Amino acid sequence: MQKYKPDCVLITGATGGFGQAFAQNFADLGCKLILHGRSPEKLDELAAKFSVPVHKLLFDVTDKEAMIRKIESIPEEFSDIDLLINNAGGALGLDKAYEADLEDWEQMIEMNDTSLVRMTRLILPGMVKRQRGHIINIGSTAGNYPYPGGHVYCASKAFVKQFSLALRADLAGTKIRVTNLEPGQAETPFSVARFKGNTEKAATVYANTISLTAEDVANAALFAATSPEHMNINRMEIMPTTQSFGPLPVERHG
Repeated sequence: MQKYKPDCVLITGATGGFGQAFAQNFADLGCKLILHGRSPEKLDELAAKFSVPVHKLLFDVTDKEAMIRKIESIPEEFSDIDLLINNAGGALGLDKAYEADLEDWEQMIEMNDTSLVRMTRLILPGMVKRQRGHIINIGSTAGNYPYPGGHVYCASKAFVKQFSLALRADLAGTKIRVTNLEPGQAETPFSVARFKGNTEKAATVYANTISLTAEDVANAALFAATSPEHMNINRMEIMPTTQSFGPLPVERHG
């Protein structure tokens, strides 16, 4: 069966753990890359690794005007984007909802949801016009299973899942594919960002267990992206074998 090969791949949050692994996989496949990041140094360092054509997008995903401006300035040779990986996002804090920082909540919604729908809306019309394309949204098992301290992060990833499924409904007949990739615990700088640079606290998340790697998640994305054109992976949930579903807590009163 003939596999699909995207020609031009746009990856948001490309300088992060997952993003770098996505970029490596699609560079190895010979795709042109559009790499997004907030740090010019990190973006330059990442782009220098690849021999394929690379266009860099430098902006904060929560800045609507900057996003629109940068997308509109993409050169002609990179304009036919046929794979968008909405990877930018993150979690902030793990406090109980009644103790959490309201600004952290708002920022998570901006990073995980608002920026994702903006980017999708900017790129999708071109895909539909060309009748060719694939959107891979990076969700999370947090969008399926709540956990203490997850509140807004869990809700934001549940939004990503439902948005992905609703896109599929709208895109019937367009040949555009949509996948929600839902990783469980993966060892990346994610937890360092969540705990605002507290590396000791972040290390406890991964202590004495085996987590997914960024490469594991990137390989799952590569499988979805290179599946035959007639095949759509609607959702792909992956976990390390050391992780499973928690029991429902029950209060016991003496």
